[in-house]
This record gives sequence, structure tokens and C-alpha cells, in this order.
Amino acid sequence: MGASSQSRAATAGDTRALLDAAARAIRDSTAAALWRAADARADAEELLDLATGTAHAARRTRLRLSAGPRRRFARLVARRAAGEPLALIRGHVDFRGLRLHVRPGTFAPRPSSEALAGAAIRRLQRRPRPVAVDVATGVGPVALSIAAEVPAARVVALDISARALVVARANRRRLGLGNAAFHRGDGLAPLPTTLEGAVHVITVHPPYVPRGEVRDLPVEVRGYEPASVLSDGSADGLGLLRRIVDDSPRWLAPGGWLLVEVSPDRSRRTSAVLRRGGFSAVRVLGRPPDVTRLVTGRLA
Repeated sequence: MGASSQSRAATAGDTRALLDAAARAIRDSTAAALWRAADARADAEELLDLATGTAHAARRTRLRLSAGPRRRFARLVARRAAGEPLALIRGHVDFRGLRLHVRPGTFAPRPSSEALAGAAIRRLQRRPRPVAVDVATGVGPVALSIAAEVPAARVVALDISARALVVARANRRRLGLGNAAFHRGDGLAPLPTTLEGAVHVITVHPPYVPRGEVRDLPVEVRGYEPASVLSDGSADGLGLLRRIVDDSPRWLAPGGWLLVEVSPDRSRRTSAVLRRGGFSAVRVLGRPPDVTRLVTGRLA
């Protein structure tokens, strides 16, 4: 979208034309090759809101943009067209009613993970002293949702990324969720020994992309998110999951649950890993158009 076309649209007061041009720029960019036209339009509208401080559709279409907001909008559109995730441009995501800050170098929570949090919450709500562990927590969406919706729960969240944990702890403080704690470390290793045999639910959205497939991911994923949140470095992408499955019986209470979010093409192999690890009642939840699947298993 060139400066002259922006100027003509703004001079005419036609923000609709401005949005159309921005949507085309986003949709037609190399980085956005897989996006749908509807997504590009929605992105353009949100970027205009960010540039102008306007968040009402009726007012948005009557705006006459001055030079400052027009330049801000052009910069935001260029960032999105280059592949930068909208969550990073915005600086936050809304997840199960919680506003969570995100920063460059962290994994931006996906709406699909709300199902993982919901499944954990349902399994914890009726317990008198529920304990939950969230592995690969990132900025804390699942852990903080559990802490908010099950106030009686003790929630322990783990990640290897110091940068992600800085943001997660800041989110916890801002939300006032004192029943969640964040620890740095690999897999389940950071858990205190006092939790042995006491955990009711372990949740994990593992980095499941095989190491040989990372280069094939869209630019907005591989170009803006840490390699450690995309792949655990294993040939099939299930290395971290196997370690968690092997270690979980030490920590889970009898009848405790392991809940895993994976891509649809990994769900069958994930189920097999849980069964080989001694889990029963293994099920795959979710169906198209869901972009991920939830694999659940119970410790006998």
C-alpha cells in the first residue's frame, strides 16, 4: 500500500478504501500466503484501531485520518505484512477473559489452548484441595486461567525460558493471582518433592514440531517465536512429551490426569505414547475446524 494511495483515501475521508488497501497488502504479502481474505480484513481493522485509538466499527468508517495516524497505520500494516503476529504488535492477548501481556521472544497464546485450560478446570473444580501443574507454560495462559477459575487450586507452572517467566510473573502480579507459582526448568524437574503423588492434573502444550519441519513453518511462526517453543529438537517432535509421560506417575495422585494439546496429525502418536506410559481412558478430543487436538489420559 503506497503512501499516495493512503493519502488519497484519507483525503476523501474513505477509511473503507484505506482498509481495503491494507487488507490487500497483508493478504498478498509472501509472509501471509496462507491467510484467508477475511483474516486480513479483520487484521487491518484492528491495526487501524491501534493507530487511531478508535475501537468502534461505526466510528471507524467515518474517520478522517490526519498525517500522524495515517503514518502509524502504514507502519503497523507493514509489520503485519512482514509476518509479525498480531498479538506481538498489540502487546497482549485475551484468554478466557484474562488480558495477558506478551513480548517479543515469547510464545503468543492461541485461542485453541482455551480448551486445554477448560479441560483442566473441569477436572479440578470439585476437589477440596486441587493441585495443577502446567508444563511449557510460556506467559502463563493455562496456569493463570486455572488459578483464576479455581481459586482453591495450587497451581505450579514450569518453563525453560527465563524471558517467558518474567512476562508470566508480571501477568500473575497484574491479575492478583497469588495461588500460581512459576519455576524455571526442564520438564517436570523443577517440581518440589512435596508434590510427589499429590498432583491432580498436569497440562502441557509441548513444542511438537519435528526438528526437520521447523524450516517449513510460516514466517509469522518461525520468524517471531523462539525455536524452543516450536520444537524440542527430536526427530518426531515427541521427545519432551515422552519424558513427561515417563515422569508423570511420580507426581500424579491416583486417578490424576495428563492433558496434552497437539496438532491433529500428532494426536494418534501422542495417544500411543500415553498408553505405553500406563495411562488409561486415553481419548482424543476436538474435531475440525479446531486447529489442535486435546489428548487426555488418566493414571490408574
